[in-house]
This record gives sequence, C-alpha cells and structure tokens, in this order.
Amino acid sequence: MAEIIRKTDKKTIYREGKTLVKLFGRDYPKSDVLNEALNTARVEEGTSLNVPAVHEVTKINGEWAIVQDFVEGRTLQELMDEDPAKEDEYLAEFVDLQVEVLGQKVPLLTKLKDKMHRKIASTKFDKTTRYDLHILLDSLPEHDKLCHGDFNPGNIIVSPDGRKFIIDWAHATQGNARCDAARTYLLFKLEKKDELAEKYLKLFCEKTGIAKQLVQKALPIVAASQTIKAVPEEQAFLEKWVNVVDYE
Repeated sequence: MAEIIRKTDKKTIYREGKTLVKLFGRDYPKSDVLNEALNTARVEEGTSLNVPAVHEVTKINGEWAIVQDFVEGRTLQELMDEDPAKEDEYLAEFVDLQVEVLGQKVPLLTKLKDKMHRKIASTKFDKTTRYDLHILLDSLPEHDKLCHGDFNPGNIIVSPDGRKFIIDWAHATQGNARCDAARTYLLFKLEKKDELAEKYLKLFCEKTGIAKQLVQKALPIVAASQTIKAVPEEQAFLEKWVNVVDYE
C-alpha cells in the first residue's frame, strides 16, 4: 500500500515498497520531468555522492512519474528543527557536504551561465536591469563545478547509519560555486532564518576560501532568475535582492 510522504499542488511523493514515486500533476511539463530524471541519473552515475538511484520514468493514470530508490531516514532539516542545540554542528556537516558536491564534475549537465542567461532574459525586469544582470553574470569566472541549484537541509536525507543522501536534482548545473552558495543563502532568507543564513555564508566562505563579497555579488543574478517561478509572496522579496549589491 502506498504511503504518501508529501503532497503539493504540482506533485505527490509517495513510498511504494523499496521505491519512492514522484508523481507530477497533469500540467507539469514533460520536458521538466525528463530533465530531472536525466540530471539525477547523470549525478548518480558520474559522482561519488549518495544519490537515490533512478529506476524508471513512467506514466501513472496519465501523469508522469519518476521512480527511485526509497531512502530510509530523516531530513537534515528535521534533525535541525528537533535539536536546536546541535544547529551549529548540523550546519557544519551541511556545508561540508555542499563543498563535497562542488568538488565533483558532471560534464554533460547544462552550463549554469547558459541557464541563468535564459532565465534573466525571461524576467519582467526592465531592459536596463536585464542588461546589467547579463553583464554581471558574464563577469563570473568560467567554472565547471557541480551545482545542486536547490541545496538546503530539506534535500538531504540522513540514513540510520549516518550516510547523507542528496535528493531533488531538478536544477543541477555545472558552473560557479558562488551561485550555488547564493541560492542556499537566499533560501534561508526566504524562510526568515536570517541568523542561520549569515552563519551559513560565513562558514561556507571559511571552508571554501571564497570571499564573502564574491558570493554577495552573485545574489542579484540568482534572485532575478528565481523570480521566474516564484509565488507572489516570494516575488517582492527576490526583486529586492536584485538591487542590493552594487554591480561594479
């Protein structure tokens, strides 16, 4: 019997025996489903990371679905919420894992810069703002690090034996680590976890040797790209970040 794990307007995630089924709504683009499965498979096959194996992409009652290994465990977010006293310890583990991800290379993934340029071009910002964002994006050094694109504690499952599995590779690209860190920082800020966001950024910069100002410089790019699919309550927040950092 299926056990529903999470249900949203766009997808239903449930367990069926040893597999996890991610069932997408009828209006969900087929290309996005196939892209997520392909990204996950490429990371699974091409890296040393713990990633739930993809078994098939199929249709269930007319709706697209991805079938993967089910991973027993708790999300890192759940562990952090349950034991605030260990937040710093969990945050350090979280950043260590992100650094490990960024140390991997998956050459067949979409280039982050290409994806960001497309998204910025599709935003509703005025022509001058879009131009400034494109110039800022072009100024980033060309890197080919594995970027998760949605790296947050809710996307890490800690198994009973302590292994950490990373899920939800829909937004994975290859590119500059600054953008991945900027995305994680904004996710914490979106959840109104301001103190945690600042602790995260400080720790990330310490562990990678990347200057804080360089991650901050990527914030407008990442914020602008996220406005494409943002819900209304997130829209104003993200638009504010598009202008917080001096482009020069």
